[in-house]
This record gives sequence, structure tokens and C-alpha cells, in this order.
Amino acid sequence: MGKHMVASVPVTIPIRAMTLSPGSHLLIENVSWEQYEALLAELGEERLVPRINYCRNTLELMAPLPAHERPNRIIADIVKALLDSQDRDWEDFGSTTFCKTQEAGLEPDTCFYIQNAERMRACERFDPDRDPPPDLAIESDVTSKTTLTAYQVLQVSEVWIYSEKGLDIQVLDNGEYLLSSNSPTFPSLPIIQLIPRLVQQAKQIGTRRMLKQLRQDFERI
Repeated sequence: MGKHMVASVPVTIPIRAMTLSPGSHLLIENVSWEQYEALLAELGEERLVPRINYCRNTLELMAPLPAHERPNRIIADIVKALLDSQDRDWEDFGSTTFCKTQEAGLEPDTCFYIQNAERMRACERFDPDRDPPPDLAIESDVTSKTTLTAYQVLQVSEVWIYSEKGLDIQVLDNGEYLLSSNSPTFPSLPIIQLIPRLVQQAKQIGTRRMLKQLRQDFERI
């Protein structure tokens, strides 16, 4: 009786056929820039999931949990309130796709233009050859090996990473991220202590009430 032999044949599964459960992420190695661009075009700009990051031939697909999404939206509202209290302009670019051709593509949880707000206010599509990267990006509980490296490639000057353990502030210095105890965006505020406290307050009394109290506090200063 002859033996049956099984050949090792690569199987190609269309991305659209894949279903990621909430909270999961998938890393795919050896993906070309052209394949990444084709995937973005296939899935379209209006999708909510999966969120897609790419850095130096590694593709990551993510399906965030509500526990991931809520903090970054609350923090975005806090940032707007703080900037408003200081009478500073801002533009919220949310999870816009930012790319550096042939190297990295990134969809932040949330990001802002502040120093470059006026320059970017009319922008409808990011052009890496013309437009600056965001001034501040916010991520919830980054576990991905691609995310911070992609930020480094894109040269985003400040990244906040929020988790249950607290807030880390990563500041770009000579092309490398360094953990900082202060935020260059808000140098006069204790951001590391302030953000976790306000996020917890929002969960306890509601985001609207938390923001109202925050604005009242700043009016008294």
C-alpha cells in the first residue's frame, strides 16, 4: 500500500474573509509596501475595523475593544479642553492613515495637530512629501511591536500611551523616543498625574460632567 504524501502549499486567504474578534490583533510578516497599499485600497477609508499598521514589512491588523477605544476618546476630549483653556488652536485628525512611502503606515488611536494646526486645517488627505506628522498622538495600551517603531519612522514628536498602569509620555529626541516625566505640549501641567485621574473621573461621573468640572477649574486659575 502506497504512502500518501502531503505537500506544503502556501494558502492565501483574502483579508475580507478574516474575522478578528474584539481585542485581538494579527501580525503578518514579509508584506511588501505594494501589498499594504493594495490592502488599504481594498478595505477603503470608511472602515472602523480592522485598524491597520505597517512598519518595515510587518503588517498588523487590530480589532480594538471598547475598553481600548473609550480611554483614547476621553483623553482626546481632555486635550481639547486643555488647549481651549489655553486659547490654543488644534485640529483633531483621529485615526487618519499616515504613511512614509516604502517604510511605515500608521493609524493612531487619536492624534492632533497643534503647532501645525493652521497649516493642516484645510488638509483632506495626508501627503508625506508635503505635510508634517502630527504633533501629538495618543494610544491606549500599546502591545504592538510595530506601533512605536512606526511613530519613530514618521517622526511624531510626542506620543502618549495610556494603560491601566498610568500614562507614559514618549518624546522624540534625536530620532529616538525617550520616556519623559513632562509633556512638551503642556509643559506647565502635571499631565502624567492629571490624565489618569480625569479618565477615572469620567468613568465615575460621566465624560460631560468631568469636562465641565475641568473647564470650571481652569476658569478659577
